[in-house]
Amino acid sequence: MLGSFAARRAHPVQKTLVTTEELAQHLGDPAWVVFDTRHDLMDAEKGRRAYAAGHIHGAYFLHVDDDLAGPKTGVNGRHPLPDLGEFAARISARGVRPETQVVVYDDMSGNFAVRLWWMLRWLGHGRVALLDGGFPLWQKEGRPVSTETPKPREGVFVPRPELGAIVDMHFVARFREDPAIKLVDARAPERFKGLNETIDPVAGHIPGAVNRFWQKNLLPDGRFKTPGELRREFTEFLGNTSPAQTVHMCGSGVTACHNIFALELAGLPSGRLYPGSWSEWCADKSLPIATFP
Repeated sequence: MLGSFAARRAHPVQKTLVTTEELAQHLGDPAWVVFDTRHDLMDAEKGRRAYAAGHIHGAYFLHVDDDLAGPKTGVNGRHPLPDLGEFAARISARGVRPETQVVVYDDMSGNFAVRLWWMLRWLGHGRVALLDGGFPLWQKEGRPVSTETPKPREGVFVPRPELGAIVDMHFVARFREDPAIKLVDARAPERFKGLNETIDPVAGHIPGAVNRFWQKNLLPDGRFKTPGELRREFTEFLGNTSPAQTVHMCGSGVTACHNIFALELAGLPSGRLYPGSWSEWCADKSLPIATFP
């Protein structure tokens, strides 16, 4: 299994980040589709309210809980992957075709938008990019904002999951102490250490994991660091571990995608995602946990 860990589908070279200026030049372009994924873990309706109050002109809204995740069972994490047929139907109804350039954004520097970015890449759509600076920068620059919901568009999105892009709880349990693999947890240091858990019922982290807080990928203004800076930081952080041998996690497989995105932006192999993450792991009382005093 480990021998094929890095044998992943090669994505064609695509734009990973777009600037507000670039997006503004393509508003109304039928070859571009924009998605708003604003969300709040403590207030599930906040994203919908924010979208209704004003969003980038022409953008469609996708809800992190309802559209980018499937039903919860109590043991499969807070954001299990959705049914692929249902997800494909939602994406198709918003005009996404193989040649479509998709742009995703939120108001937290990609904290939630990276989930949709990762899902589209995982399912074979390479032409997807994150809006650098997100909605706050768009608003600050006085660019077009609308309260109108765009009409459905006809698209053709056929999901083709990338073999080897995800791992499950059993994989993590088996290889978490393997020196060839590094488990990277994207949560805030306090939650990783088990000092301030406000979302999941159990505090701590998976033994063997290391912490790379997703906000470390950003500049103070909320935009991403340069590819060169990210490359230097991740190379130092991972040490002798190849980026291709990383497994990314967080609380529920959402912000974990931020580190995957940053690795790809840095021009490095992005490793794999553990979608269940801490919320799935800690639901199984037979599995070990770790905390720091």
